[in-house]
Amino acid sequence: MMMIMNKLKNPCEGARSLSPSLEGVGGEERTMTASKDNYYGYNKNLQPFANKLRKDMTKAEACLWKYALRASMLKGYSFRRQRPVLNYIADFMCKELSLIIEVDGITHTWEEVIQKDRVRQTALEKAGFTVLRFTDDEVLKSMSSVVETLEDWIDEFEKRNGAESKRKPRKSRRNAPPPTPPPAGDIAQERA
Repeated sequence: MMMIMNKLKNPCEGARSLSPSLEGVGGEERTMTASKDNYYGYNKNLQPFANKLRKDMTKAEACLWKYALRASMLKGYSFRRQRPVLNYIADFMCKELSLIIEVDGITHTWEEVIQKDRVRQTALEKAGFTVLRFTDDEVLKSMSSVVETLEDWIDEFEKRNGAESKRKPRKSRRNAPPPTPPPAGDIAQERA
């Protein structure tokens, strides 16, 4: 995702800075905490770029969205795709959990991109978010493990914060046995 942003002409040009590191009175540094009051660090200047990324999601992002995060499928929590947060665009974000999920492709193994990811993650964590990262391969080849990791993280979050799931998890259709076909005798009798 970072490579796409680098190809775009300076997405933050003219943008009002919403960086988590803000200079306070007397030159002291203060940290912005994402909250309901500041729209969880929403950066409206990045919205056109977020819309483009939403339309051009990677295969792994599309699968995670369709099979795990869309329509409050994950323990009833609502996630947003390609959400402008601070000076970044998060792949997925849940405001209620202060959780950002990043799906990293092959470019995230390059040293230059790893450094940018560290800076980005540090800024988001200083703002109060937790960032969970998964590789494309993890999402595409082991979706159930990714969902299980996310559910475990949510369970821990709810224990720490004394909250309960918004609703009980849906029964997974993936693990359900296929419907039983009618007995062969019934079909033969219908044709006769």
